[in-house]
Amino acid sequence: MRADPARNVEPARQAVRPGARQVFLFLQGPVTPYFARVADALEARGHRCLRVNLCFGDWLFWRRAGGVNFRGTRETWPAFIADLIDREGVTDLMLLGEQRYYHKVAIAAAKARGLNVTVTDFGYLRPDWITLERDGMSGDSCFPKDPEAVMALAAKAPEPDLVPRYRDSFWLQAVWDMGYHLMSNWLWWLYPGYKSHQVHHPALVYMGTGLHILRAKRTGPRGDALVRRLREAGTTYYVLPLQMENDFQLRAYSPFFDLKTPIHAVIRSFSEHAPAESRLLVKIHPLDPGIRNWARIVRRSAVKWGVSDRVDFVDGGDLGAMLEGCRGVVTVNSTVGLWSMRANKPTMTLGAAIYDIQGLTYQGALETFWTKAEPPRRELWDAFIKAIVANIQIRGVYYKGEGLAAAVEATASRLDLTQGAWLEVRSRARTAPEAGDDLPGIEALQNA
Repeated sequence: MRADPARNVEPARQAVRPGARQVFLFLQGPVTPYFARVADALEARGHRCLRVNLCFGDWLFWRRAGGVNFRGTRETWPAFIADLIDREGVTDLMLLGEQRYYHKVAIAAAKARGLNVTVTDFGYLRPDWITLERDGMSGDSCFPKDPEAVMALAAKAPEPDLVPRYRDSFWLQAVWDMGYHLMSNWLWWLYPGYKSHQVHHPALVYMGTGLHILRAKRTGPRGDALVRRLREAGTTYYVLPLQMENDFQLRAYSPFFDLKTPIHAVIRSFSEHAPAESRLLVKIHPLDPGIRNWARIVRRSAVKWGVSDRVDFVDGGDLGAMLEGCRGVVTVNSTVGLWSMRANKPTMTLGAAIYDIQGLTYQGALETFWTKAEPPRRELWDAFIKAIVANIQIRGVYYKGEGLAAAVEATASRLDLTQGAWLEVRSRARTAPEAGDDLPGIEALQNA
């Protein structure tokens, strides 16, 4: 989806005098002690930190002074959060997931008062980077969309050190995540009015994800063998990486309300416009819980559009090798798009993405992508990486030891405006893709 450069919202900022104390209000964040430790670091710098606990899991990962338990309903939340902000003199809001209901309401209240809103999430770069942005990510990001603005930012930035420094722990992430969501579900009566943003019951998700990880140990080598055969035969192939259907990147920053629709759209376009001898590899997300049978959906879509002999469903395997040998990548707005451009492959997004910039991604219609898309401009790609590292990425991880400590210190330094440490980027037009842009018959595809 192409951006609308006419829309550019520039909220007023609340000035922080040198030496003035900031009051931080934390809402829901990553399921880790990261927020609590950032609060410790900020208070050591002379600031004050508060946290609203919306469920038991929030309380579990805070357990320090400054916690406020909200046990009301969604209907009472707007008045509660506005009163809390005013009463406590909040200057800064910190959260993960700006599209969650409670966060959207809080952000609106904060912006109406000219407060600073900072959003964090896993880094655009992997494996040991964390994103820290003003206002939001993807479609809400204020990072420049204009190539020249990106080049100008990069010109002021030092050369980034992209060599990995820290290792994170997937198993610690899994254990903490299960503890957070399952305990919140079981102890719902402690926060009776809370409604989670999660689409499915956590027990169902964890069981499905675990089974999928085990299954991928068997199916992964098959995917690697398929890619190896295609590359050895010199077969042209494209890649469609699937995202999690409950991902807000899909739900809030694209015209799709489910994952089935973009699957149908891409397979249909591939059948009508891609070179006759080419193939399409549809790769499932490695942590997909398997609640929907994506293999069957892909197979039926391929049959419907007459390309069942040219579309392959891939579960597991080496994504890097797959991208290295492909002709191009179509994605809604997955971070796989960054991997694709790093491999110098033509890339197209169907939703809003921070990297959807002219000169990096294909800006034409999906029907012409298959034959006309070009690789990203290397000098713009290098500039993009330099610009995001200098402005909206910090080094560290959410879960493990030394990397978590590094992330906490970097976050506190960035948030502490009394030191003038935050470099804001304000030139990106905020975008919201319009349903159906570049995609013929999207309503029919949604019902297919």
